[in-house]
Amino acid sequence: MCGIVGFSGKIPAAPVLLDGLAKLEYRGYDSTGICTFDHGEFFLTKKQGRLSNLAEATDDGKNMPGEAGIGHTRWATHGAPSDVNAHPHMSWNGKIVVVHNGIIENYLLLKEMLTEKGVTFQSETDTEVACNLLAWCYEETGDLRSALLRALDMIEGSYALVVMCKDVPGTILSAKKASPLIYGFGKDFGFVASDVTAVLRYTREVVYLDDDEIVEMDAEHVTFLDRQGNEIQKTPEHVDWEISAAEKGGYDHFMLKEIYEQPTAFAKTISPRIRDHHIVLDDISLDEEYLKKLSRIYVVACGSAYYVGCVGKYVIEKLCRVPVEPMLASEFRYCDPLCDENTLVLIISQSGETADTLAALREAKRRGARTLAIVNVVGSSISKEADDVIYTWAGPEIAVATTKAYSTQLAIVDILALYIAQTLKRITKEEYDTILTAFEKLPEQISEILTEENVEIIKQYARQFHQVEDVYFIGRHVDNATCLEGSLKLKEIAYIHSEAYAAGELKHGPISLIEDGTLVVSVATNGMLFDKTMSNIKETKARGAKVLGITNRTHAQRMLDTVDCEFVIPDTEPILQPSLSVVPLQLFSYYVSLERGCDIDKPRNLAKSVTVE
Repeated sequence: MCGIVGFSGKIPAAPVLLDGLAKLEYRGYDSTGICTFDHGEFFLTKKQGRLSNLAEATDDGKNMPGEAGIGHTRWATHGAPSDVNAHPHMSWNGKIVVVHNGIIENYLLLKEMLTEKGVTFQSETDTEVACNLLAWCYEETGDLRSALLRALDMIEGSYALVVMCKDVPGTILSAKKASPLIYGFGKDFGFVASDVTAVLRYTREVVYLDDDEIVEMDAEHVTFLDRQGNEIQKTPEHVDWEISAAEKGGYDHFMLKEIYEQPTAFAKTISPRIRDHHIVLDDISLDEEYLKKLSRIYVVACGSAYYVGCVGKYVIEKLCRVPVEPMLASEFRYCDPLCDENTLVLIISQSGETADTLAALREAKRRGARTLAIVNVVGSSISKEADDVIYTWAGPEIAVATTKAYSTQLAIVDILALYIAQTLKRITKEEYDTILTAFEKLPEQISEILTEENVEIIKQYARQFHQVEDVYFIGRHVDNATCLEGSLKLKEIAYIHSEAYAAGELKHGPISLIEDGTLVVSVATNGMLFDKTMSNIKETKARGAKVLGITNRTHAQRMLDTVDCEFVIPDTEPILQPSLSVVPLQLFSYYVSLERGCDIDKPRNLAKSVTVE
């Protein structure tokens, strides 16, 4: 993995490939490469490090002739980052070139088989094995399409494979299984890519390939095939994102832009689903008869999406009185989960392609549970396989560290909780009206947090604390769940050791880590638990901690009497506070990372869409 672009047209391919890869840089990568084809020859350049290294080595693509080519940004899975391990890979006989996202699980067995047949290898990657396997099958069959079908029969694992063959000028053949791949239609050109952002400058008509589908294209023709090689019909979808949505628009980083986009994104998420002061979910089919039989809800996700589920547990259980269990998708498949027809499994994923989450969805369905996906990307694998889907409509999120996707996912969870509570009559009309009124005010309140005056306060705290090496986040109830996300943000982009604990758990071990100068970030917005959290803060201060408090206006003065410094957010209903309290934590992580000189949009070792297990 991580980013793929393939192009066949009637203009030089290399500059187009470089442009497409630039649009995919947000996905995270450690090396890059492109290969073009011209007059019977491949032209291949690969470089470890940033895309700028590849652009410099190819003179922005000018020294790589040809009107067809493939490109890749790699995030290492098999073999360390290096020029040799970078994609594209060329077969031992020089006939085939391949880029690949995913994991070839049986690559060692295939490599052993090919080695016995005299095939040689240059890299440590599973992708070179797939490339050489395809070349060997091509020698056996003499037909590229047949060779690909034969190779896929032998491959176990996940893949988005994009292939060029020296004997078939201008043709690019691609296959997909459990890793995203799209085809973009153009006049006198065709595209394949792992994300629509790579093609938006050139076309808005795309096809999202399904698993076990193949696309064969050149500059003028495209053919879609099923796994048996039979032609199939695919209907183009129009992408209505503005190109500017995938550009910085004057901000220093995509992450900062996306933090500031949260009020608009939140409003776009909720507005179409609230009519005449009622939650209306036309896009799902959870009727009263089904919900009355509901015995349990799992919220299954990874990373920040999982922490949305941790907030969701408090919200859904309070409003709906249904047991909720957040579970990491990577663990769900293996814990023998208690699922049946009366279990609802909420699947949350920004990309809709997260490998562990997709596998968990399939396991839930296998066990008879109903699945409801909360995703951002239309046409993604998770959106297609779930029984129901609610799109966040957050627009493209480019920064690796999520902000607006988290906020809009949380908005959907709140909407869903209110919808179920209303349907089951587990909430009074007065409670429903009060919470929904507060909910509709959240975009405006998020904007209030993002005023220049407030952001300057966060900048000051970032300058004060950016050199710390250990940070502990504490809170209770929904504040504890928010702390999990705040801690993750600091780890992701500032590379600071950070942990989040339920404040009441400090005395059961974590307080032994507090020493003179340790930074503790405490979120305390819940009135019923505020005094208890203040007691926990005092325990840390007694051991020398510096405390940054996040609270609402109601509790601002009382918190200031206890902490070293604080940030104040607007008041709202207690279960909705996470939508506001997470924003200063996002800003704090951003500005701490900025002070430390980190690569904020492309943090080390991380990828935006994790399509391997």
